[in-house]
Amino acid sequence: MFAYVARQPIFDVNREVYAYELLFRIGEDNCFPDIPPDEATSKILTSTHLSLGIEEITGDKKAFINFHRDTLMFRLPTSLDASKVVIEIVETVDVDDALVAACKHIRGLGYPIALDDYDMKGKWEAFIPFTSIVKIDITEIPHEKIPALVERFKANNIKLVAEKIETYEEYNTFKEMGFDYFQGYFLAKPEIVKHRKLGPSSLTMMELLTLSSQAKLDFDEVNKIIERDPSLTYLLLRFINNPMVNKRHKITSLKHALTFMGEVEVKKFISLLALANLSDGQPSELMQMALVRAKFCELVFTELKDSDNPLKGFLTGLLSLLDAMMEQRIDDLVSKVPISDDVKGALCGNPGMLRHCLTLAQFFERAEWAGIQQFAAKYNIKQSLLHSYYNEAIKWAKHIHQSALNEK
Repeated sequence: MFAYVARQPIFDVNREVYAYELLFRIGEDNCFPDIPPDEATSKILTSTHLSLGIEEITGDKKAFINFHRDTLMFRLPTSLDASKVVIEIVETVDVDDALVAACKHIRGLGYPIALDDYDMKGKWEAFIPFTSIVKIDITEIPHEKIPALVERFKANNIKLVAEKIETYEEYNTFKEMGFDYFQGYFLAKPEIVKHRKLGPSSLTMMELLTLSSQAKLDFDEVNKIIERDPSLTYLLLRFINNPMVNKRHKITSLKHALTFMGEVEVKKFISLLALANLSDGQPSELMQMALVRAKFCELVFTELKDSDNPLKGFLTGLLSLLDAMMEQRIDDLVSKVPISDDVKGALCGNPGMLRHCLTLAQFFERAEWAGIQQFAAKYNIKQSLLHSYYNEAIKWAKHIHQSALNEK
């Protein structure tokens, strides 16, 4: 059975990732027939035991997972590691004494309980004494009623997640209100209030990024730049010795690394390193998202146009969050880097295959399964292959981020 997975980050007050909510579907129709999607999510999770592995999807972060009534009644969440998951009780469950007892038992075994999309209905009162987290959709409850809820839940030592946070203004508002965590796409929407200045290190990175964007890579120039910075040499060796990149050969010198990697891989490394440095001071999730998009767009674009330059897909995904990282308009930023016109166009929203690949990556981030289906139909590609590419991109990004970019 093939597990279709999407993950949506949950941030803390410092805009760092606290956890990921995992969403699962199965088959070409993305759900079991004739049963609610949330129930399908739970059944797929427990029947496949997460074939990809929770740790491959979330790293060292917790996983929020939706559970429906049947799986809670049969205590199926207890097949998972209590230290790695939060059990979300979906808002559509039918509540009775038996369900409350089952959830209380699960909590007693060490599993944190979260109420998803809390709607202020009386049926949830019995859960409050053993609930750890409450998620509130800010689009569903009048904002004037939320402060009283915050005060009440805080008095019961319950953490609060604000869902559907789409802007920095909303993030700041609910942060001041007392919320602990935030879920939404506000990180990917830049708050353009100032232009970040480029320091010496950033200018070096822009220089490297410019070199990597040229049709023919000048290895001598790359070598000169990297050689004058020992940390860059170290990072290059870390990158190439990563088992996700190189499983057989041990690279011991800069010259050996550049020769072994070849032009395309050296360009990738330079782009990764440049963006990692340019994103300094921003939440690490932005870089993680960019890495996943880069690998995913590369895989999909190569599948669709194997005769073209696969680096175009990689660069499109990698640079797609540059505006959020640099707090500038994407149109202004791409005008400063000599990347190809079709990559620039895709980043600026112009329709085309590269833009469609980027939009597909966003569909996966938001678990918009219908959009994924439409892409598969449009380009006559198996949907299961797209899901496998996204799973591969998540694993690749995790390894690269941990073993190389975190050391910068």
